[in-house]
Amino acid sequence: MDIKDTARPLDGVGISAFLRSLPARPLLLGLGEARHFVGELGELRNEIFKHLVIREGYRSFAIESDCLMGLVVDDYITTGTGTLDDIMQCGFSHRFGESPANRELVRWMREYNAEHDEKLRFYGFDGPLEYWAASPRQALTALCALLDGPLPCTRETLDALLGPDDQWSNEATVMDPSQSIGRSASAQRLRLIADDLAALLDTQAPRLSARDRELAALYSRTAIGLLRYHHWMADTSPARMARLSGLRDAMMAANLRAIATRGPALVFAHNLHLQRNKSLMPIGDQQLEWWSAGAITATHLGDRYAFLASALGTAGDDAPLPDTVEGILSALPWDRSLIDARRLAEAITKPAPRVSRDFAYFPLDPAQLDMIDGVVFVKQAVRLEG
Repeated sequence: MDIKDTARPLDGVGISAFLRSLPARPLLLGLGEARHFVGELGELRNEIFKHLVIREGYRSFAIESDCLMGLVVDDYITTGTGTLDDIMQCGFSHRFGESPANRELVRWMREYNAEHDEKLRFYGFDGPLEYWAASPRQALTALCALLDGPLPCTRETLDALLGPDDQWSNEATVMDPSQSIGRSASAQRLRLIADDLAALLDTQAPRLSARDRELAALYSRTAIGLLRYHHWMADTSPARMARLSGLRDAMMAANLRAIATRGPALVFAHNLHLQRNKSLMPIGDQQLEWWSAGAITATHLGDRYAFLASALGTAGDDAPLPDTVEGILSALPWDRSLIDARRLAEAITKPAPRVSRDFAYFPLDPAQLDMIDGVVFVKQAVRLEG
């Protein structure tokens, strides 16, 4: 099979043809990043999303960013509350507010909503964490505000149990579990309170509006997830970092399943978070393994989840060797291509794994091509922004 027979130019026609080739219309279409902060990939993502909105009926966009901060962006694109500068500063985590492509996306979504009755929605689907984690204060207090009494504790008791936020968000806990307060008596009691609040939410769901139910469910998931994450930050076993990675992706997956109920949505995150196979990442002398958010989500959604992995040919001054997957794809005649990954796996014989000089770039794993629905390939990326 000629390699060109597995690929097509990446344009609106190609995107729609790809969707028609899938066994079912996806509720969630994952578009992965092989590397964060690639200017060309962000611009291409925006083009894909605009086509999905205008031609395929998509109304939601989800990004690997703090789910609570994302509420600020969603409010802005829906109502126009705030300024674009402020939204980019306070509506994204992981420095994603600095991305010109993200700024352009938010601007376009706001402009679209100002002109249409059926509104686009914006979601962050990551937890309020990296490898350290935020205080559960925002999630717990916002959840309490939406519920009717009797609550499991007073606001004064909740504040006393939470204490200063900086003891929760202490970045030193990443390397030193002894500095985590996740197994303190206060944290243990907060886990019980969060569980009681989740049960109370179930009993009060009929009195809440659809929007308040959506918010309350998000706050409940986030509070419980954060307290669970903090508990395991205090773990001293060798499995600690892999467990934390898995818990983060489990929080992502729970948010994605909620977004899927309001789908279809385009989901944008690192390939590692969206792939169906186990994620592997070296940290120090450890090789971490965990099931990604995409793998968990696919278990629940089946064919209603689809995954497009991205790959780069030359990234900055790092060019792939010709016998790697990226090197083979670089021979395609188009600058941007959409490849049927399973047909590609049949067409190429034992490609070499790429070893990139760019530590931030995660090459395609040739052995996992049959776990991907398609590959978005950018032949040359020169704007590496971070």
